[in-house]
Amino acid sequence: MLIIGCDYHPSVQQIAFADSETGESGERRLLHKDGEAERFYRDLKLRSVSVRVGIEATGHARWFERLLAELGFELWIGNPSEIKAARVRKQKNDRLDAELLLKLLVEDRFPQIWVPTVTQRDLRQLLIHRQHLVRMRTRIKNQLQHMALNQGWQKKHKLWSEAGLALLRSLPLEPWAQQRRDTLLAMLQELEEKIQPLDQAVEKEARACEAARRMDTHPGVGPVIALATVLTMGDVSRFADSRSWVSYLGLNPSEASSGQRRRLGGISKEGNPFLRYLLVEGAVSATRRDKDLARMYARLKAKKHHGVAKVAVARKLAVRLYWMARTEKSYPEVVRTQGSQSHPVAERRAVQLNRPPASHP
Repeated sequence: MLIIGCDYHPSVQQIAFADSETGESGERRLLHKDGEAERFYRDLKLRSVSVRVGIEATGHARWFERLLAELGFELWIGNPSEIKAARVRKQKNDRLDAELLLKLLVEDRFPQIWVPTVTQRDLRQLLIHRQHLVRMRTRIKNQLQHMALNQGWQKKHKLWSEAGLALLRSLPLEPWAQQRRDTLLAMLQELEEKIQPLDQAVEKEARACEAARRMDTHPGVGPVIALATVLTMGDVSRFADSRSWVSYLGLNPSEASSGQRRRLGGISKEGNPFLRYLLVEGAVSATRRDKDLARMYARLKAKKHHGVAKVAVARKLAVRLYWMARTEKSYPEVVRTQGSQSHPVAERRAVQLNRPPASHP
């Protein structure tokens, strides 16, 4: 088998290769724009050799992944953090990076990560495209709200009703302000027309997925968050417990502890930012319909800050989604069974309630 460590860049790739049968090894620098890299891998296919390629997780490599899949070559994608931790030298360049990837592959220490399927990646594009349009719509609505407030009208969400939009169109404004208002209203209408079919597509895909339908039963978790969770997290068996699930999302606290001193900071933000953003949004909606989450939010908001409270509720929501996927149970049943399998919540709660008072002899 020909093993290749590939330090991939958008315009070029540095490779280091070794043949496990013949012992042949070497290195090359392949350009992308003139087709040199593609010709190199297609020539390997003509030689009828089995090939395994290892690269760090990166963007802008979809064409390369499709090429290797077409040729029938193995592609291993590695965790950049673990690969960086394996680098012990102070020097860093493309050649040394390719040699490190090759070494990890040969020594069977390559930190391979889970890669979603082509269909899952395409559905992710649906969610990301919708989210970008929704953010654009939000910015336009904020500007229109600002214009209405400047004219003495505070309608809040009622500004987007038919009567509210009619009020916006009738506001007496200066020429340039009037042009700005008309342009924003036209853009708002256009975005609404583009977002509506995307919402329908997301709802259709969520209904077709059993795991997404189950998560959709939780308050604050609609088709968007449910489908995004399934597409981002993949098979729940990849996670040993809810802590690793939360850590994958970057909702776990950062820590700098040493000896007897323990220091916890803000969330690590090392996971998927898109799903983390959606969970924080969903947490706000969940507090309006779930009494336990509402009490948790109110308590933390009084003690700390509303931003900290929202993130804490988002973490709690993520843990519930984990157990819904793990136990295949819907809300509210999962709330009663949430906890570690080795230390069930009901059993621990019973011990706490039956514990004798502190003054007991």
